[in-house]
Amino acid sequence: MAGGPRFRHLDDLKWQEVRRQQHGDKTVSVFEKWPEFSERYLTVYAKYEPGMMVHKHGHNSDHVVFVIEGDLMCGDVHCPAGTHIALDQGDSFGPFIAGPEGAVLFEIMMGDPRSFAADPEGWERLLAEKGVEQLPNPPIDMPDWLEDTRTLPA
Repeated sequence: MAGGPRFRHLDDLKWQEVRRQQHGDKTVSVFEKWPEFSERYLTVYAKYEPGMMVHKHGHNSDHVVFVIEGDLMCGDVHCPAGTHIALDQGDSFGPFIAGPEGAVLFEIMMGDPRSFAADPEGWERLLAEKGVEQLPNPPIDMPDWLEDTRTLPA
């Protein structure tokens, strides 16, 4: 064991802008706080701004998402507050589209949290259909032991 529990409060953690898009004349983003980021697991408190979209993707780890506030679409499934989503390592889900009030999520990834794109062609069609421009991923503070492998759109 590593010496007992670790306690962190969201107010003590910095926001990281992890994804950004141009929707007409405004920019929308996903912001995350990481209460725990270790080789064993990552916990994420995420805010999706209204209309924010994230491509269909999977992770190199098991992944659990819980919708705390607002709502989003995960593929063709509406996920209002209270929805629990479980994704096994190597499977994929999405695309995600945040509702008109945005969404607040709590996520847990058990292992390597990095993602992979699952449907790049479908993503390009969705961006064109919605008139959205995917902007470059903002820089983030990754732990020294994990390389940031994000690319567009992954």
